[in-house]
Amino acid sequence: MVGFDIREIATISMVLFAVIDIIGTIPIVVDLRAKVGHIQSEKASLAAGIIMIVFLFVGEELLKLIGIDVHSFAVAGSFVLFFLALEMILGIRIYKEEEEASSASIIPLAFPLIAGAGTMTTLLSLRSQFATANILVAIVLNIILVYIVLKSSAKIEKLLGKNGLGVIRKTFGVVLLAIAVKLFAANVKGLF
Repeated sequence: MVGFDIREIATISMVLFAVIDIIGTIPIVVDLRAKVGHIQSEKASLAAGIIMIVFLFVGEELLKLIGIDVHSFAVAGSFVLFFLALEMILGIRIYKEEEEASSASIIPLAFPLIAGAGTMTTLLSLRSQFATANILVAIVLNIILVYIVLKSSAKIEKLLGKNGLGVIRKTFGVVLLAIAVKLFAANVKGLF
């Protein structure tokens, strides 16, 4: 049996926390809740966790099966992050939910906001460096944190107020834009 390494778990957890950026997505969660009325925190967290765990084990093989390399996947993910960042910074709305959507818990919350291309690409790179058991523990820890933040998003919204959320939205929009550019730049080299 593979032993758990607390240092590895802490490192992986911090990397995933930075990539998932659940604190930075609070403004998006608040916007989604305003649009659809209710965010199912349990459903979103569970779906994101399942997506991440499944992708950890079969992601690279799945991409190979459909003829996509990891670099192409990461570049595509950078575009998604780029457009989300533009929404946050400019206050525009690019994503339009389907008319029948009664909840935004799965799309766009669980995927691509929480378990998006950046997270999935990160999981593939972590898998080459760390023990799978430690990655699984880090995923579970991050999903618990995601759940707590989603569940308390209304309280966080009241605490910060409209102006506070606006500042956070714009600030994390710029951070998300930088992550998108970094993800693009790091992976576009691998395409050529």
